[in-house]
Amino acid sequence: MLASHADRERAVDVLRAGYGEGRLEKGEFDTRVGRAYAARTVGELASLVADLPAGPVPQPGVVAVPRPFLPARRPRTNGKAVAAAVCGLLCLPTIGLTALPAVVFGHTARSEIRHSGEGGDGLAITGLVLGWLSTAGWALFVTLLIFVGVAIS
Repeated sequence: MLASHADRERAVDVLRAGYGEGRLEKGEFDTRVGRAYAARTVGELASLVADLPAGPVPQPGVVAVPRPFLPARRPRTNGKAVAAAVCGLLCLPTIGLTALPAVVFGHTARSEIRHSGEGGDGLAITGLVLGWLSTAGWALFVTLLIFVGVAIS
């Protein structure tokens, strides 16, 4: 991810705190500050401050420096969304027996995802679409069988 001016300033603040505490020598501090202002990505900035604490050692009346750049955590994938997708994919080999569980898991997963912020919405939708298609296909097939049976008799 590309670094912003604010990201660079936070990294320089961490470097200043490390220099002020005696963790860096003047030459190393100057080199790292130059590299921080020339950095293009957040990863480059993170490598510059990786061996330093997130800021000065807490002392009364001193404001702490923000934590250095941590990667964003990916949200957990909802288990029911995975189950919906698997049941939806198994509709054809099981002759539609897993269509109803795919629909139930899909709707339940989408509701949980909206409330919890988990991932897996695409999997839930996949299970829903395949489950409803299978259900509609079987309903059409049974309807046609009934019409053919009535027409023959």
